[in-house]
Amino acid sequence: MDAADFTEILDTVHRFVRDEVVPREDEIEETDDIPAVLRSRAAAMGLFGYTLPEEYGGLGASAVEDARLAIEFGWTTPAFRSMFGTNNGIAGQVFVHSGTEEQKRSWLPKLAAGAVASFALSEPEAGSDPSGLTTKARKVPGKAGEPDGYVLSGSKRFITNALLADVFIVFARTGSAADGNKGISAFIVESGTPGLTVGPKDHKTGQAGAWTSEVFLDEVRVGPDALVGGVEGAGFTAAMRSLAKSRLHIAALCVGLAERALDEAVRHARANKQGGRPIGEFQLVQALLAETKAELDAGRALVLDAAAKYDSGEDRKMAPSCAKLFCTEMAYRAADRAVQVHGGMGYMRGVPVERILRDARLFRIYEGTSEIQKLIIGKALLAAG
Repeated sequence: MDAADFTEILDTVHRFVRDEVVPREDEIEETDDIPAVLRSRAAAMGLFGYTLPEEYGGLGASAVEDARLAIEFGWTTPAFRSMFGTNNGIAGQVFVHSGTEEQKRSWLPKLAAGAVASFALSEPEAGSDPSGLTTKARKVPGKAGEPDGYVLSGSKRFITNALLADVFIVFARTGSAADGNKGISAFIVESGTPGLTVGPKDHKTGQAGAWTSEVFLDEVRVGPDALVGGVEGAGFTAAMRSLAKSRLHIAALCVGLAERALDEAVRHARANKQGGRPIGEFQLVQALLAETKAELDAGRALVLDAAAKYDSGEDRKMAPSCAKLFCTEMAYRAADRAVQVHGGMGYMRGVPVERILRDARLFRIYEGTSEIQKLIIGKALLAAG
């Protein structure tokens, strides 16, 4: 993307988030939904496909550009970026890096224009470790002259945007359990395909407006062209590649969230008084703010460095995990300190830092828990030796 074009996009997103999304945060929290006007505006701005290649209708943002945009998205409720996050991240990147040319031409322009893709990997007994995946895909002969295809059966859990999805990337086992990760394949399943059903949205602690649901596959039949990349057994690699880039995005999002938490805390410390003095004059309050500022700056530097290494190809595994581990933990600490600065008011619904603390908790879990990131980093260090 041209530098001048990106600067204009970044400035537009900055203003849009603060002027139009932030004022509707309470509405999103109360209704557990994104207003249609925000959805249509985001689509018109190209946000549903900003990381997708330009030749397929996207904006072609690099990892560094994605990170800088994610920092802006992080200033407001996570539900805003969640409505287009799977398109640009885990689901869209499977098409970009693992899809056939026909699959890319068929779906990427639709996603860039505002269609929604979901990434159906997690299962009740296969979350942090996809090798436990039990959804099956068995080959079946075609009907009445149709080509051979696959029948998918199983269930998925915590699937973001499932109720809104036009297409699902479904991971299923084409090999035996003994094959482990090598027996996992990815399939493109359109919404409305017979046998595919979506459960009601989950009731979560935070991140209202960002919907997750169960997905059920009961003898769902797809053609051979639904196999991502046209190759069996490549699903796990496709998933891990998408997740690595998505971890950078989540890390940057948490930088934005921490910035907002710090801003709320500083403004409260300036305005709120105890004993006739602004609480910001008390040294222990200043210490809370200082700790967040130092960690926030460290997180921003880390994620932008990791994104640059991703773009150059220097490190697309350990650096994203380092950024995700540090920034998600940092953001939660920042939100917790912001509540502490607010005192009792920080525990009241309707006060931004109370919502921010609930929203921040999930980032330490999805896209690979903090514990999984530690394992990835540790194994990579030992392998490098």
